[in-house]
Amino acid sequence: MTRFEVGERDFLLDGRPVRLLSGALHYFRVHEEQWGHRLAMLRAMGLNCVETYVPWNLHEPRPGEFRDPEALGRFLDAAQAAGLWAIVRPGPYICAEWENGGLPEWLTGPLGRRVRTRDAAYLRAVDRWFGRLLPQVVARQCTETSGPGGPGGGPVLMVQAENEYGSYGSDGAYLAWLVDRLRGLGVRVPLCTSDGPEEHMLSGGSVPGVLATVNFGSGAREALAALRRHRADGPLMCMEFWCGWFAHWGREQAPRTARDAAAALREILACGASVNVYMAHGGTSFGGWAGANRSGELQDGALQATVTSYDYGAPVDERGRPTEKFWRFREVLAEWAQGPLPPVPEPLPCLAAPARAVLGEWAPAGEVMAALGGAEVEGGGPATFEELGVDRGVVRYRLAVPGPRGRYPLRVRGLRDRAVVSVDGVPGPVLEAEDALLGEVAGPASVELWVGSLGRVNYGPRLAESKGIVGGVLHERQFVHGVRSRGLRLDALEEAGALAKVPFRAAAGAGGAAGLYRGTVTVAGRAGDADLVLPGWRHGFAWINGFCLGRYRSVGPQRSLYVPGPVLRAGGNELLLWEWEGAPAPVGEGAGAPGLRPCAAGS
Repeated sequence: MTRFEVGERDFLLDGRPVRLLSGALHYFRVHEEQWGHRLAMLRAMGLNCVETYVPWNLHEPRPGEFRDPEALGRFLDAAQAAGLWAIVRPGPYICAEWENGGLPEWLTGPLGRRVRTRDAAYLRAVDRWFGRLLPQVVARQCTETSGPGGPGGGPVLMVQAENEYGSYGSDGAYLAWLVDRLRGLGVRVPLCTSDGPEEHMLSGGSVPGVLATVNFGSGAREALAALRRHRADGPLMCMEFWCGWFAHWGREQAPRTARDAAAALREILACGASVNVYMAHGGTSFGGWAGANRSGELQDGALQATVTSYDYGAPVDERGRPTEKFWRFREVLAEWAQGPLPPVPEPLPCLAAPARAVLGEWAPAGEVMAALGGAEVEGGGPATFEELGVDRGVVRYRLAVPGPRGRYPLRVRGLRDRAVVSVDGVPGPVLEAEDALLGEVAGPASVELWVGSLGRVNYGPRLAESKGIVGGVLHERQFVHGVRSRGLRLDALEEAGALAKVPFRAAAGAGGAAGLYRGTVTVAGRAGDADLVLPGWRHGFAWINGFCLGRYRSVGPQRSLYVPGPVLRAGGNELLLWEWEGAPAPVGEGAGAPGLRPCAAGS
């Protein structure tokens, strides 16, 4: 029987020291049919382990409504088949540049800052979720086999309790409760925590008797020394070696060179530590699940929304191909390998030839809201996304400025995140500041604000904040009351029969308006990995054959959306674009026509 343990200085496998050479790969950011290829790429790079988070909000989008939480188990089986051990980080909070850090909006809405604490309502929700999720992990613990691929056991070596808690809170009772529940639900492999290498983070996020690890991108000797000062015993491990970084909309991200990253990896290993490369393969935040951050030293400033691509500057790029960083890491890891490394898998097929889309149908935004939105509610002030049950999507606010009265400034107080405005049917400005001036308006006037979430904050003290308009609308200094609020969830467009309810009409008459566009992309010859290009389209979401590719925005730096090959088929493919701010005109065969192109590096 195999036994994986945390020794005084080393990880032990059946009593023999073993070094974990792990890489992060999030199963939910990779199309399931491509898991095997990506895992084989990790093995070929020289890794012996894969690490993944688990996003709670993806799998429980509404209380008690579970959506394919068994995906984790299938991924762990794929990891075992690829010859890899596994580290599971189930949260409940994951950060990961993921919407709300993985916490469901239906929980953070009513609880706010009470999440990630000993609050009884929060713990009940976590307990229910863990009770549903963890049997998959328990069944795949490495307790009965001599290694990955052997009979009777599983690949899971270690499970993390919470995530970077020392960067957020100091509720030791909450952390102790998590450890007790993980054990009570049958987790027998070692547990761990991970935090920044600062004293207050390690003391705030660690748990007595549970392995502590650190996260950093450089300065391994100093970071590991800080860990050793905090914990005199136990193996040294960098749980997140940040070999690259993520990008925000509207902001270019300076890449990290392969030479610099490889030198930092070598330093970690030279210190005798285990490592988890974050990310080994980043993948894509499909489905509009990308999160956001707040600027400033205290993460309390302007909203910075994360792009759809989670390429991360990883050694295996978003499309599954080896980069220069891959080859440099392979050279470093080969020095610690037991035997020759496996050959590098061939890239997966790419689309054979470019294909232009023909968008023949369109439905105005208001009619899409009428067909698929939730109930409209009227109240003294605007309702938040959370009050309307909207996780990802848009909320329409309608209000009447009373009159007769003169022209006064109309201001939105507490706006999150971005509002498309019209006054008496005339388009107005697009607002993004939290305290935003719409302009001077005379009453009476009819005002509409379509507020779209750019992604909930996934890190820092603004975690769990509400979306929409959380303050109110003021005319001069007077609040405008009697606001009607109606929400439309992103996944409402994906429900069975949803599009049949939408009153589509010829797109030629759209005139560049916001709304829902539908058409066809005809793939001639071989289907395969592709990029969807959207020249002139401003801001929205794209689906191909019902698969949500994610958010697009004209501000860049991301200029196309990755289309996994399994999503496409030879012949006709349905394309759906939900444009929030205004499409190019003409649409279809004109200059604004979207299209597919064979995947290209750096796209």
